[in-house]
Amino acid sequence: MNVDYEALKKEIAYHSQRYYVLDDPEITDAEYDALMRRLLDYEREHPDEVTPDSPSQKIGGVILDSFQSVTHEVQMQSLQDAFSKEEILEFDRRVTDALGRKTAYAVEHKIDGLSVSLEYENSVFVRGSTRGDGNVGEDVTENLKTVMSIPLRLNVDVEYLEVRGEVFISKKTFERINAERELAGEMTFANPRNAAAGSLRQLNSAIAGKRGLDIFVFNIQRIRGREIKTHLDGLRFLREAGFKVISNDTLFENIEDAFAEVEHIGEIRSSLYYDIDGAVIKVNDLTDRELLGTTAKTPKWAIAYKYPAEQKKTTVRDIVVQVGRTGVLTPNAEFDPVTVAGSSIARATLHNIDYIRKKDIRIGDKIIVQKAGDVIPEVVSVVKDERTGDEKVFEMPKVCPVCGEKVHREDGEAAYRCTNALCPAQLLRSLEHFASRDAMDIEGMGPSVVEKLVSAGHIKSAADIYFLSEDDIAQLEKMGKKSAQNLVKAIEKSKENDLSRLLFAFGIRHIGLGAAKLIASYAGDIERLFDVTADELTQIGDVGQIMADSVVEFFSQSHVRELVDRLKEAGVNTKCVAEEEKGDILNGLTFVITGTLPTLGRKEAKELIEKNGGKVTGSVSKKTDYLVCGEDAGSKLDKAHSLDVKIIDEDGLFALVEKR
Repeated sequence: MNVDYEALKKEIAYHSQRYYVLDDPEITDAEYDALMRRLLDYEREHPDEVTPDSPSQKIGGVILDSFQSVTHEVQMQSLQDAFSKEEILEFDRRVTDALGRKTAYAVEHKIDGLSVSLEYENSVFVRGSTRGDGNVGEDVTENLKTVMSIPLRLNVDVEYLEVRGEVFISKKTFERINAERELAGEMTFANPRNAAAGSLRQLNSAIAGKRGLDIFVFNIQRIRGREIKTHLDGLRFLREAGFKVISNDTLFENIEDAFAEVEHIGEIRSSLYYDIDGAVIKVNDLTDRELLGTTAKTPKWAIAYKYPAEQKKTTVRDIVVQVGRTGVLTPNAEFDPVTVAGSSIARATLHNIDYIRKKDIRIGDKIIVQKAGDVIPEVVSVVKDERTGDEKVFEMPKVCPVCGEKVHREDGEAAYRCTNALCPAQLLRSLEHFASRDAMDIEGMGPSVVEKLVSAGHIKSAADIYFLSEDDIAQLEKMGKKSAQNLVKAIEKSKENDLSRLLFAFGIRHIGLGAAKLIASYAGDIERLFDVTADELTQIGDVGQIMADSVVEFFSQSHVRELVDRLKEAGVNTKCVAEEEKGDILNGLTFVITGTLPTLGRKEAKELIEKNGGKVTGSVSKKTDYLVCGEDAGSKLDKAHSLDVKIIDEDGLFALVEKR
């Protein structure tokens, strides 16, 4: 094959930058694909000539056993947050007092993504790592190579360069990913940031490559071979080098003008194709930054303004009741669709009748809605002065809207419950829970697949799952032979789970995964639980009277006996499996977990810590060594700051486990 390899690589890299970075393609997709085919064909014939900067490395395919730790030479700090103009003005006063004069500012979008470091040697990309705890992150080079907007070779000659950027997933790509996952019966991502974080931590780079990750680069951490004097000069250099940089080259000579730009960004953020959770004001002059310095956690030369949750007015068209797996009736407001924080919403939970009465929400009301944490729709308030008198007061139904049986509200509880254990709605939700990740963890058996299996009459109880055939599954809508094979394998694998998972999967009232582990360990075998008394169970640490009574009541039911017998017939494990020996990596350390972590549930994070010898408590104190902090952290974060407790994110926890 007569190919100028170097020229072909440069041509493809050029067109990639035109398309993925500059959004200004010069050739068609078909022409680009033809160039890539020529490159791949050549590299298959000449494997010894393949270089690290080849566009073929964007495809991915490297599978890792784990991520290696990376110690950051320049600390990847977080930013001080501000929520008011007064705090921004106070920031300016501190800067002015420290310098003894005024200085100019740059203003940028605060991308809601995952912070990473990219390192280049002799203009070639050599390593990419996550922020971690700011000092130690994880090596995710292979996954970052698949990000089309990251250049594998720079357009400029530079001896060494380390830059910081934010990996994200666009709103459109996020919708595509969730639609695909829902169709496959997989759990959907809560928001684009979680999707980006989960994708970046894939051990198979080919999977990461299919997720459509993108990046904005916003800071030079280290550079050799070039002199950069200002932040805006740095951004111009980064663009020249081939990085994707947000276009904002305006220099603001005073804080008032800088804040006006922050307000402008807030006005347009819903129209952006990516999520932002604020705007950042930075001192432009790099010499001034050195004079200002940093605290242990944040730079003194920058501050992040966090926007209040976007709110919209809409009209309640109806309040409908959904029946959950435990029979709880949950009212939900259905309202005229409105776009909030970048996506359309038309429904929000109203929790229970007490919540509705407290806020005085009526059918026909004008309401103010927002997304809590920019994720979960919620009703903020009612616009009572716009009532017409035609609004209808909502009352909870006297019978279950699904099965027609009576509903009951126990003293001291806010919830109304359907009393029919065989209610179809309860069956659907209980099966979804049974197959969920923290329960039996049957991959591929999401809500849509469960609903199809129930509708087809294939499953009427959890035990029926273990008697499904490939033909049963393959005949379902949008399911094929391969999907059926994978699901059957996942079902078979779940038979080996510990008794604790099975107990949690049953959905026994008041019994979470932690309590299920304690009870399983005590009983040893599920048969023991058919005879156990509440008094015996209360002798187990952290198992109270209500929990004990609930377990005894559950195992006294005849249908539970039948269920367990069929599960045993199918080969499902009903004994407590000896836990793997705990490590001592985190021995003597106390952790508190707060907020929503990108890829780990709070239970999973707790298990990871305890598995490695650490202790998890519910509140921050002087005895707390680490606060593991995710999105939407509350008062625990403030208390950790006041007590000088070390704060780490999910990546920091992973790094700590591997480092120590």
